[in-house]
Amino acid sequence: MRATLMFTAGDDRVVEVPEPTLQRPTDAIIRVTYACVCGSDLHPYHSLEETPGGRRMGHEAIGVVEQVGSSVEHVQVGDTVIVPFAWSDNTCTFCRDGVTTSCLHGGFFDGAPSATQAEKLLVPQADGTAVVIPEGTEESLMPSLLTLSDVYLTGYHAARTGGVATGHTVVVIGDGAVGLSAVLASRLMGAATIILMGRHEDRTALGREFGATHIVAERGAEGIARVIEITGGEGAHVVLEAVGHMPTYEQAYGVVRPGGTISRVGVPQYEEAPVGFRSLFGKNATLTGGPATVRAYIEAALPQVLDGTIDPGRVFDRELPLDEIAEAYRLMDSRETLKVLIRP
Repeated sequence: MRATLMFTAGDDRVVEVPEPTLQRPTDAIIRVTYACVCGSDLHPYHSLEETPGGRRMGHEAIGVVEQVGSSVEHVQVGDTVIVPFAWSDNTCTFCRDGVTTSCLHGGFFDGAPSATQAEKLLVPQADGTAVVIPEGTEESLMPSLLTLSDVYLTGYHAARTGGVATGHTVVVIGDGAVGLSAVLASRLMGAATIILMGRHEDRTALGREFGATHIVAERGAEGIARVIEITGGEGAHVVLEAVGHMPTYEQAYGVVRPGGTISRVGVPQYEEAPVGFRSLFGKNATLTGGPATVRAYIEAALPQVLDGTIDPGRVFDRELPLDEIAEAYRLMDSRETLKVLIRP
């Protein structure tokens, strides 16, 4: 079958690999019908060291179940399922607490032996991981349902862990698909003022449609000053950082109000971050966030997509076949597209 492998920074190719086989009784194999490129895929695209055997790419998928292990009970052959970016049994102590990304029997598809930018996918812990889409669901809803595997629910996770509530002022840093999803989630949670910090006009226009009340294109000290001006000198109750670079973290603690919360969901591209008096301590600010526990949220979000309450699939502005995955990465890296939908 065909699958995407990255061999070094900027070198991603579709190559022939063996089809996956069931490894454990709890596994399933799906035929991937929808996948995509994530903003976090661009991190190895920029920095991956030479990997002769290649690194399997992709962690978001919808697919049709083709095989199930002997212990799988809730997922059946023929089901169309959403596969989150992390697998989990959904029964261990951490899963019961909602922290499915720390499942005792879990793991992450990104870089794993089986990954989603491929024709087929091995899904460990299939009963706990895969979520069945109701039979007869319109094909037009599939892009939005795909966002429940990661991008929309990562934005939601930022807003939820940040404690966004009715009447809050929220700053979202980053106008990528996760940042725009955080805007949408914050609106649903009742935020009164949503300030989107981004400078790509096509993206910030969608941000306004999702619920942003203000756009701040400035960065650094100028961006911080602009947000403080908009908030009447107070800063934001909640700051959602959806990029993962040190300058955006510095913006986050620059615009959070005393007693406020910063929620980070952009994968940090740094090992240490200031938490001292001038950043968090002096403001009594809270730092939260982390890998989105999307499996814990899917059942609640699924009806919102099906009934039209949310349409997060609008973040996809280009569709390409799997064979053109290298072009998908190029387009996203150059910011010519927001997020690329892949059809194997």
